[in-house]
Amino acid sequence: MIREADFIESIASALQHISYYHGLDFVKAMGEAYALEKSPAAKDAIAQILTNSRLCAEHHRPICQDTGIVVVFLKIGMDARWDSSRSPSEMVNEAVRIAYRDPQNPLRSSIVSDPAGKRINTRDNSPAVIHMEIVPGSKVEVKVAAKGGGSENKAALAMLNPNEDIVEWVVDAVDKMGAGWCPPGMLGIGIGGTAEKAMLLAKEALFEPLDMHELKARGPNDRIEEMRMAIYDRVNALGIGAQGLGGLHTVLDVKILDYPTHAASLPVGLIPNCAATRHAHFVLDGSGPFHLPVPKVSDWPEIEWHADFSARRVNLDTVTRKEIASWKPGEPLLVSGKLLTGRDAAHRRIAEMMARGEKLPVEFEGKFIYYVGPVDPVGTEAVGPAGPTTATRMDRYTDMMLELGLLGMIGKAERGDDAIESIRKHGSVYLIAVGGAAYLVSRAIRKARVVAFEDLGMEAIYEFEVEEMPVTVAVDCHGESVHKSGPVKWKSLV
Repeated sequence: MIREADFIESIASALQHISYYHGLDFVKAMGEAYALEKSPAAKDAIAQILTNSRLCAEHHRPICQDTGIVVVFLKIGMDARWDSSRSPSEMVNEAVRIAYRDPQNPLRSSIVSDPAGKRINTRDNSPAVIHMEIVPGSKVEVKVAAKGGGSENKAALAMLNPNEDIVEWVVDAVDKMGAGWCPPGMLGIGIGGTAEKAMLLAKEALFEPLDMHELKARGPNDRIEEMRMAIYDRVNALGIGAQGLGGLHTVLDVKILDYPTHAASLPVGLIPNCAATRHAHFVLDGSGPFHLPVPKVSDWPEIEWHADFSARRVNLDTVTRKEIASWKPGEPLLVSGKLLTGRDAAHRRIAEMMARGEKLPVEFEGKFIYYVGPVDPVGTEAVGPAGPTTATRMDRYTDMMLELGLLGMIGKAERGDDAIESIRKHGSVYLIAVGGAAYLVSRAIRKARVVAFEDLGMEAIYEFEVEEMPVTVAVDCHGESVHKSGPVKWKSLV
């Protein structure tokens, strides 16, 4: 008998657990990547990710400000009995509401209804995406994940000719992904079935433990393992590296699931998982709720990121165009002072207000804007985890914002060619913070207040006061991009 309360408690507890505990397989793989990495910029980014991971485990705060869309796979035994008047989907969604509104560790509500229209935030991160299967037995197997939007947006599907090379397609797809999925991470690949089956296989593959180093040590036992190793080596040889800065480690592992398919078809699904990999797997047998084992913080590698004291210190309140003209791509900065925040919904509203000739509620002249949607604070925090979101989504608004006098932008990943040209034309600059280090970044934020569009929730415009927030120059005022030069350099050295 599976009790409703046990089912809901187990999933809610798992969602809280994975919000602040990385799996130790990921921690180990990231530690190995740090030890082997030769690119200083990539090594610094990995150090920030690992330090952030340990801090989140210690303080029970989210690894990333994007606490994800909940994805659940249920295998329900045919003989299982339920002590509940609600459906499994209703119970899953109740667990999501409980987990995401936990006052001790509130998680960001990112889910919007009416996705092609008004995009209204549901305020509790429900509903989840749920896949159910009826299987023999009397137990209920649960796989639960919190999937970040940045990596999910890079998912790809191809209906290949049966004679085409899967490895070639995957390598080419990853090369075109950019850094918006926050590498280094994991690739889930589904092969076969139909289009939707290939994508489900790719998603479920991401629940597998990271074991590439063990596989390479013992060698492949079958065609799938040969393909995993080939993709791992070929993708890392692209030189993309951590955060797209150029380096030796773009993927930590590659997981593949396959399924029989039509003789005329070869569907291949590809879904990357970012540095905030969050998933859990457990079985309910009627004996009560399940709680994941708590890892020891001592299991984390002894790697602690510290600010580079040789880095240029910048006062955002007094910085000038003449000063930013001396910044170089790849240069680390420690920025202090006031900056504004804004992302998709705020930029869209600004554009609509300007089109109607309305006065904007915020002055952007001489300011920097940070692309972020923070988690709500707890205790004495000024703000919860507040890492960067993918900047390319704001590319269409870049020229508009720079025309308003904006000096610079902070986000993650590369910018498109049009945005880079706008940055060059206006003598502006684009900086990046490390995706996957949201709690570490938030510790540099001393004050935070909403200054416009409060109804947008986490997408409102805030004013942050920061002290020595670590960033890197990604596009300088001449239009030179480290996301172009970095991978080219390290590809030639791999």
